[in-house]
Amino acid sequence: MRSRTSRLELFLGVIALVLLGCTVGEDGWESARRPEAAPPDTERIEPKEPAAGDTEVLLDETAVDPLSVGGEPESAEVEPSPAAELPDEVAVGPSVPEPPVDVSDEMAPDTTAPYWPAFQGPRGDNISTETGLLREWPEDGPELLWTARGIGSGYSTVSLAGGLIYTAGNIGDNTVVTALTLDGEVRWQAPVGGAWAKAYPGTRSTPTIDGNRLYYQNPLGELYCLDARTGEPIWNVSVLERFGAPNITWALAESVLIDGDRVISTPGGPNTAVVALDKWTGETVWQSESAAGDATSYATPTLAEYEGKRLIFTMTGRAAICVDADTGRLYWRFPHKVAHDINALSPIFHDGHVFISSGYRSGSRLLRVLVDGDDMDVEEVWATTDLDNHHDGVVLVDGYLYGARWRGGWSCLEWETGQTMYMERGVGKGSVTYAEGMLYTFSDRGEMGLVPATPEEHEIVSRFRVPPGGSGRSWAYPVVCDGRLYLRHDDYLFCYDIRDPEAE
Repeated sequence: MRSRTSRLELFLGVIALVLLGCTVGEDGWESARRPEAAPPDTERIEPKEPAAGDTEVLLDETAVDPLSVGGEPESAEVEPSPAAELPDEVAVGPSVPEPPVDVSDEMAPDTTAPYWPAFQGPRGDNISTETGLLREWPEDGPELLWTARGIGSGYSTVSLAGGLIYTAGNIGDNTVVTALTLDGEVRWQAPVGGAWAKAYPGTRSTPTIDGNRLYYQNPLGELYCLDARTGEPIWNVSVLERFGAPNITWALAESVLIDGDRVISTPGGPNTAVVALDKWTGETVWQSESAAGDATSYATPTLAEYEGKRLIFTMTGRAAICVDADTGRLYWRFPHKVAHDINALSPIFHDGHVFISSGYRSGSRLLRVLVDGDDMDVEEVWATTDLDNHHDGVVLVDGYLYGARWRGGWSCLEWETGQTMYMERGVGKGSVTYAEGMLYTFSDRGEMGLVPATPEEHEIVSRFRVPPGGSGRSWAYPVVCDGRLYLRHDDYLFCYDIRDPEAE
């Protein structure tokens, strides 16, 4: 009898081990998950222990009224997965299991899925190609489809690719990347290093999606590569430690740029300005020389081609710089000083010129790029303080620049001359994106405005406020993708339907 019992217990134990090593995909097939080994220069994720009480605060279900906007939406409240809640036994992987993906192969974008794979979109210009959108909203705003909560605190906006929505936030002592379905339900959550808990705590940058991989640089300078479908870690490095650079006053905010097989980051400091890492392994490909010892800034770099050269434009804390994308050669450094070294706007490149802007009355400049064989220089074309964008983004549409001013209000400048077309209040200081002839202006106090993109006037045709509940300023950029408007405020992500039913 004892022999039969032992054999039965052994049999049941084997079955349990098999089940624990498998996941069930959406197609119903079971497959064993085999995490990819980390390259030699990387380390696996070891999240910090959350502070007592942090999770309870994040999951306070009384803090938001999802019915206050758009009638009676179907709310999907997202709770942090075990990957974020259990630091002693971190299970980095999907809450909704899916078959494993071969992360060694490049995957072409799914053209049928919503595609906004990085901060400011596919081209980095914050311009959506969406059509068939409402030109005016109901008095209480467009329909609120769902509200997701539990993504953590922070100012990261969203990226979309492969049928998933990605963002990041502080959960406990961890920075956590969250992947959601298009219905607002959590697919997976993965810790990606420590959390920024000092002044203006929370995340800043937005995940960058490239094929099957996700790249995220947290405020502490820890750059992670994850499997975009499952959240499995692939490699991670600290760019500040590797290149001997200090962090900055309000922590790194750069969303990393993918250039072919390279990840572009800007650690700054005495040893370098911009670096390129191998996107498959995290190893250093090249590093530029230091830009006069400047610390890095809060800006995301811009990639462009001009006169046969591939160029990276970005900001240090005290200047605009240009680096060769293939070699890392630093071509020029153009001084652009601003209070507190807050150069946060991504440079806008167009027709051989670069636009930069900073707050605190530092204002805007248009620079002409000069090419002389293998050498390159730059000169100022015009400057104005009528637009001094803080960190809210500027869009270039049909020869005109639109953006918010540091002290509040909105400005429009002519690209070629810098002439001020208007300066008006609008919804107040805030971030912006563009789609189908309209500016989507999102104030840092949670008010959304719809404004025709015309240099004649700043007319708000519709406006509404996001539901209450989040704390701090709403600094995350709005995103328009696949007929939806995504707005982030602190621990909340709101998804609105802005399709025009008569346009279908």
